[in-house]
Amino acid sequence: MKFKIINDLAIFIDNIMPEKQLSKLQEFLLSGTVFTDASKVLAILIIFISVSEIALMLTVIMISFPFSVLILPLFVIPGLFTYVIVQQERRAQEIEKTAPDFLRQLASMLQTGLSFENAMEDMSQYGEGALYDEMRRTIIEIRMGANFDDAWIAMSKRLKSKELERVFGIILDGRKSGSSISKVLSDVSDDLRDLMALKRERRSSVMMSVMFLLISAVIATPFAIGMVGVYSGFMQSYGMESEIILTAPVVGELYLIIHSILVGFIISIIMDGEIKKGIKYSLPLATSSFGIFYLISIFGGSLLLGGF
Repeated sequence: MKFKIINDLAIFIDNIMPEKQLSKLQEFLLSGTVFTDASKVLAILIIFISVSEIALMLTVIMISFPFSVLILPLFVIPGLFTYVIVQQERRAQEIEKTAPDFLRQLASMLQTGLSFENAMEDMSQYGEGALYDEMRRTIIEIRMGANFDDAWIAMSKRLKSKELERVFGIILDGRKSGSSISKVLSDVSDDLRDLMALKRERRSSVMMSVMFLLISAVIATPFAIGMVGVYSGFMQSYGMESEIILTAPVVGELYLIIHSILVGFIISIIMDGEIKKGIKYSLPLATSSFGIFYLISIFGGSLLLGGF
């Protein structure tokens, strides 16, 4: 009974939201190991944000907190998005780690005389992990009447890895052309193993640059902007108001957000070689830097006075 409000709101969302959009959201959540109905996730988010906003509004009225804290509950949305993206990355890394051995074993089974479909089915029955789960799902789809090529391509896209999507595309092309599929599997297994080793080396070689950017975005910049806000508050408390003093904190907050987003995209280029993945870094960086900024803005004055 205590979750009745969530269930009722989830049913309401199911009725008003297009099924196609819910399906896309459900697939996105599943790819990040969130095994909950999409409508229930939306219902929980709506209830959490509503209750948090009411609680913060009462806190602002009673303790005279700045009204800008009312934006904090909305960070749960980018937080959930970032969590799913990070889980996708971890899952893709796990699959990439096990894929070379999987492909090598599949090649060995083909060399014994099994067909490609039978070898896939035998492999999926005894293995554990995300790759084997996807293989089992693909086999079920084929049994239900899906075209093998379409099911294979869909599986490669669900893996959320460009390297694996390319490798699985090569395997499918080799199967269509009539090449020795066991030889193709052995070759792509070796290539994938070498590629993963290169990726690990590249990541380790750029960690110092990434750490410098993280310190700049999460510690140095929020602290500096927060102290600007503290100084502005001091000036206003002594009646020394001007356009610069009044607008400096607002401009500082905007700069903080822009700086965090840009740093996130720069880290994405360094780590992944792709700018579009920057959102997974920008959102947590912006949230963390904003949290430190508010701590400095609220308690920085007392800490500064306490030091004298």
